[in-house]
Amino acid sequence: MEKVYIFDTTLRDGEQSPGATMTMEEKLDVAKQLARLRVDVIEAGFPAASPGDLAAVRQIALEVEGPVICALARTTKDDIDKAWEAVRHAARPRIHTFIATSDIHLEHKLRMTRQQVLKVAREMVAYAKEKCEDVEFSPEDAGRSDPEFLYEVLEAVLEEGATVLNIPDTVGYCLPDEFGALIAGIRQNVRGIERCIISTHCHNDLGLATANSLAGVKAGARQVECTINGIGERAGNAPLEEVVMALKVRRTLFDCYTDIVTEQIHRTSQMVSQYTGIRVQPNKAIVGANAFAHEAGIHQAGYLRNPMTYEIMTPASVGLTQSSLVLGKHSGRNAFRARLQELGYHLSDQEIDRVFARFKELADKKKTVTDADIEALIEDELYQPGEIYRLELVQVTCGDHCIPTATVRLSGPNGVVQDAGLGTGPVDAVYRAINRIVREPNELIEFSVESVTEGIDAVGRVTIRIEADVPDANGNARKKVYSGRGADTDIIVASAKAYISALNKLLGARQQAKSSAHGEAGL
Repeated sequence: MEKVYIFDTTLRDGEQSPGATMTMEEKLDVAKQLARLRVDVIEAGFPAASPGDLAAVRQIALEVEGPVICALARTTKDDIDKAWEAVRHAARPRIHTFIATSDIHLEHKLRMTRQQVLKVAREMVAYAKEKCEDVEFSPEDAGRSDPEFLYEVLEAVLEEGATVLNIPDTVGYCLPDEFGALIAGIRQNVRGIERCIISTHCHNDLGLATANSLAGVKAGARQVECTINGIGERAGNAPLEEVVMALKVRRTLFDCYTDIVTEQIHRTSQMVSQYTGIRVQPNKAIVGANAFAHEAGIHQAGYLRNPMTYEIMTPASVGLTQSSLVLGKHSGRNAFRARLQELGYHLSDQEIDRVFARFKELADKKKTVTDADIEALIEDELYQPGEIYRLELVQVTCGDHCIPTATVRLSGPNGVVQDAGLGTGPVDAVYRAINRIVREPNELIEFSVESVTEGIDAVGRVTIRIEADVPDANGNARKKVYSGRGADTDIIVASAKAYISALNKLLGARQQAKSSAHGEAGL
């Protein structure tokens, strides 16, 4: 059986999803979790995009062991220099450079001829090869490129030392048989192709990213580029969990394997969802809440007799438990710690202390604390942006014959401050009170509430998105979206926590923009 290498681009292509921006600390956490998942390559970012992205990629290269650490670069010397600066300290660095090859991109985006593109691709792969032994090349929009020109470009970069040729279906245009034929054509017509690994990078605009990736593997590709939960530009990328489990469940059909520790899939999915604020849809394959749920009576009857009647993989194989953990107010710290480890969490003693204190508070309010409750507590207590403001108190008065009024107390740069606000409802009043303290202009563009578990005593999770003008590296104001999440048995408190979380991300971005501007001025 041949190995299929898993190239994870959650931290690069995935982070390009609107509102999915992560802090450096969050990116580092995700990268370490991807290493536990045992992906082969982590595309840690696009260093030329911003000083912050370069710093994050460099930190990942310094701290994360195991996978190849890769940085993306356009076919320019400046981009390649920054990519190398970011990954040069990794034990196994890679530079990934790209240029478009489809006629529509050449004419309308690059405004270059085919011969100019061929020349640039050859020269820049050679330039990258001078710095890094491992160089990946992508002909952007390969799915809509003329095959003969595509073969010519690929032969040229192979001659200059490219080690991986990635074939992107950049706009998700191809059907599986077309994409499989594209990979097969490259194997048959590109001289020297045996010296490199062929990779796939499929987008999901027509919902075919997983199918196209698997068609590529079937045709001889031995690296798949994908993201956790399928996040990414527009409709996203091929989801890692779907590609990996398809190769595992149908191993005899593909005659291939991966090194992924599939029991870490659920944990990784939850972490990425929490950090990006992008929820996983309930019916999402492999990692959705309903992926292993059975409601129809005939399904339940078959499942109880033999789970394989309706499950082609076990929940345990992706890191889920088949039954909820029953924990209550009498449970001890050791049992709590053991359950965290079973759920795939690697927390320090200090982090366990913080979460255990919240667990005890919740156990006093609920008879039974489930795994989902514990994950919500961890998310709310640990997976939040760096605290500029912290919610200390929220108190609300509302009803059908009174004006909703909220009093809020926050600790922040100016110490502990409290204020009050009036609103059309309790959440609006809370947000207005917070705005009076923080004074950070923004627009609330999304507000959603969901129950983590069932029952009247369930923990509620609130997810919000706010939009604000934030200066870029050149000092130009650009609209950016920041997400925030909060969890509590009191939905008003959860709403306040979610808003503070989003505001902290916004304020952190402003501080980073100011630091970058001061740094450039100093140069």
